[in-house]
Amino acid sequence: MKKSAALLAITALMATPVLAVQQGGFVDPNAAAPHTQQGGFSGPDGSLVTVKQALDMKDDAWVTLRGTIEKRVGDEDYQFRDATGTLQVEIDHKRWDGQTIGPQDKVELQGKLDKDFNSVELDVKQVRKIP
Repeated sequence: MKKSAALLAITALMATPVLAVQQGGFVDPNAAAPHTQQGGFSGPDGSLVTVKQALDMKDDAWVTLRGTIEKRVGDEDYQFRDATGTLQVEIDHKRWDGQTIGPQDKVELQGKLDKDFNSVELDVKQVRKIP
């Protein structure tokens, strides 16, 4: 019985430093900081492209667009415009994240292209108002 109690105590003492590191403690300013994402879109990085470039890309390509949302054309469908053209985008209600955006506001949209036989649409995963 004493051996198992001693073994349990040794195991607990050895695990304590591991738990302390996970819950806080000293932060070495010279150590490389781990990359953690606090929220938003998590997935492949979408390259910044124009509407014209997006129209020529493959189905399911991840992209980032910058421009304005001109108008609503359906329940979750909007017309997006940049300097090179327009594109229909689908933005689920939850993707607005409490932001109020009008036609005069510049936005950055991240999402996945959805190409059908005769149409191209961006399925938006993140909306961000930019200055």
